Amino acid sequence: MKNVPVYLIAFVTLLHTLAHAQSKSGWTYLFDGQSVEKLRGYKMSSFPADAWKVEEGALVAQTGVPNIDLVTKENYKNFELVLDWKVSVAGNSGVFYYMNEEADQQSGNGNSPNWLDNFEMQLLDDINFNDKAPIRSAGSLYDLIVPVNKHLKPVGDYNESRLVVNKNHVEHWLNGDKVVEYEIGSPELNALISKSKFKNNPKFAKSTDGLIMFQHHGQKVWLKNIKVRRL
Repeated sequence: MKNVPVYLIAFVTLLHTLAHAQSKSGWTYLFDGQSVEKLRGYKMSSFPADAWKVEEGALVAQTGVPNIDLVTKENYKNFELVLDWKVSVAGNSGVFYYMNEEADQQSGNGNSPNWLDNFEMQLLDDINFNDKAPIRSAGSLYDLIVPVNKHLKPVGDYNESRLVVNKNHVEHWLNGDKVVEYEIGSPELNALISKSKFKNNPKFAKSTDGLIMFQHHGQKVWLKNIKVRRL
């Protein structure tokens, strides 16, 4: 430590203290601003470095390349996920859970078709995206439940989202407010599914464990401070 500035020593000490506190609370970073070790591409063993790049502490979906969704390397059943996100003008993305990677990559844009099979917490530019249906807006349970009490920040500003999945009880939070709540398998949710675009898909929402997925939809999206803890 000879000749090392005092402020630098203090900063390193603070980082170690925060990391220790996070470990004790059960939180694990899926992305801490640098390491992508805990993520890989859909149906890939490696991280898709052409489709996603680390830029100024954020994971950024790239444009002009085949869309490749990111998945966690571990399965999560009962968990709490927190992340900061923003999208480009007319940008679209989403967070999925209980992914199983059964479906092949689609031809053309390369995006996985698993959005047809799994619940999605939507990330979106509500103002400029061409589909302005509230039931598919930011924070929604995509195509099933409209978010309420929502305060979405302008394009270019980071939002904070939280997804809680615990013993079939699910909550979506956006910028500190709970915007969606539902029970997997409940008569109420099943009735909504029966009227949605998923009604003719026998596989929809049948998985009860699996990976967390971050969607590459073809537009730019920035993700940072992604952390998860098991419940």
